[in-house]
Amino acid sequence: MDFKFDLARFINFRDQEALDRVRAIKKEDYTKHPNPDFKIKIIESKDQFYIEFALDLVTRIRTALEEGRDFVGILPVGPVPQYEIAARIINEFQIPCHHVHCFNMDEYADEEGNTAPAQWAGSFQMAMQRNLIEKIDPKLRPPANQIYFPTKDILQDYGKMIDDLGGADVCYGGIGWCGHIAFWEAHIGLEFGDDIESYKKAGPRLVELHPMTIMQNALHSFGGDWSAVPPKANTIGPAQILGARHRSFWLDGYLGGGVSWQRFIARLVAHGPVSTLVPGSILQTAPTDYNLLGGVADDVEIHMS
Repeated sequence: MDFKFDLARFINFRDQEALDRVRAIKKEDYTKHPNPDFKIKIIESKDQFYIEFALDLVTRIRTALEEGRDFVGILPVGPVPQYEIAARIINEFQIPCHHVHCFNMDEYADEEGNTAPAQWAGSFQMAMQRNLIEKIDPKLRPPANQIYFPTKDILQDYGKMIDDLGGADVCYGGIGWCGHIAFWEAHIGLEFGDDIESYKKAGPRLVELHPMTIMQNALHSFGGDWSAVPPKANTIGPAQILGARHRSFWLDGYLGGGVSWQRFIARLVAHGPVSTLVPGSILQTAPTDYNLLGGVADDVEIHMS
């Protein structure tokens, strides 16, 4: 029996026809896309997923080294298992990273826009140090002054800092529950309406986090405690994501037991209309590798468990 209803008010993208269409996309049809430069890949094994992510990063770092140039990468904090693997490869093969410039996508902020301190357990600065930098042999690590975060004091210059180094070689990332990329949230699109070209040029800013982002991050980083998640964050914008020479996105939001919080939004981002209200949808317009853990790509089914 069918049951019709209006969407909850906090949901920004409300094209029901598009929602119904992407929900119906079967796993066997998932990798088909009209833009051949938007490459969708499904990786069934969790171990293989993180190994391939790590190899992608290390290969780009090593290639830049061999070509005698800087590697400029935009990195997310999540997912994180690939970073330990990448560090292990770097150490095993003694790959020096003096040429690496690591621009992190975002950092939490309080209601006044003050950035979370690096020593706070929930900060992205601490997470990146613990999961990647500190695991690399000290003699191989990138210099500390080449690891950047969009803190309050440099936020307004963050995009220019990337440009001054010749732009990013690659932007890594994932997709948030509301469709965000970095912390560029769904409701920001309300400012731009249908002006997708202006939207693509928008740069770093302080943003208020979407309710879905608060809940998502509470689940995977704060033990389910939504009261522990800061209300705002500093983030890069579409200009930095699309300005990179390539985009490599990795979606691993599978909780096991047939549950994936990413299963629907991943479809909407990849196969829905390009919309300012679905931030990740702009990836469809540029050369992008869109990699999904197998459970994320499973069919969307409605059932009570």
